[in-house]
Amino acid sequence: MPGGRLTQQERQQIALGLADGLAYAEIARRLDRPTSTITREVMRNGGPTAYRADLAHRATERRAHRRRQAAAPKGAKALPEEHGRDAEAVREYEETLTTVFIASGTPKMMAKVMACLTLTDTGSLTAAELAQRLEVSPASVSKAVTFLESQGLIRREREEGRRERYGVDDDIWHQSMMASARSTAQVAETSRQGVGIMGRGTPAATRLENIARYLDFISEAITRAAEQAREVLHTKPGTTPDGTDE
Repeated sequence: MPGGRLTQQERQQIALGLADGLAYAEIARRLDRPTSTITREVMRNGGPTAYRADLAHRATERRAHRRRQAAAPKGAKALPEEHGRDAEAVREYEETLTTVFIASGTPKMMAKVMACLTLTDTGSLTAAELAQRLEVSPASVSKAVTFLESQGLIRREREEGRRERYGVDDDIWHQSMMASARSTAQVAETSRQGVGIMGRGTPAATRLENIARYLDFISEAITRAAEQAREVLHTKPGTTPDGTDE
């Protein structure tokens, strides 16, 4: 499987594949590339409906140029990466994770904050630290964390003084799944209320009843699976999957 940056010819093949309605996995197979590479390429360059090979290629060249300009001066000592990690591999993976969050419906800046927090060993950062790591304005971070907190995707912690930290952990995802189940259940209940209004047995009422039954099942399944997963799979740092100390 080839590595390195995508070529302009490969980007043209991606554009053709999208125009033909091919899935990312199929385009990746034809180019002998990881699916994550194709997903990241498309999502960072306008998405499947707006992707253009020429614009994507120029944008990539501009990003590479900016990274070279921001690189440490010759002779400067690079900061060691935590736990001996490959800094470039970490950066690429963070972009991939961000792209997946965006593809799932998370707005771009919020997805960047989520990915950044997820990949910190502490699991939390201050707004200033997020702004520095993401190279964005504090206002952008403030808007992102406000949205993510409203969705139950991050938690806010107050340190001594007025400084706040924002973090993620395994329980955040559990709470997010439970919130999703409650929201789905609410749509089901509202749909059921419309059955009598629309006249039981009419096409519209039947449609609403089917929606309610389907979403009831989904909501219950999400709740049951989330609770079981939390009990069986949740592992704290420093323990093995069976709950014993390492």
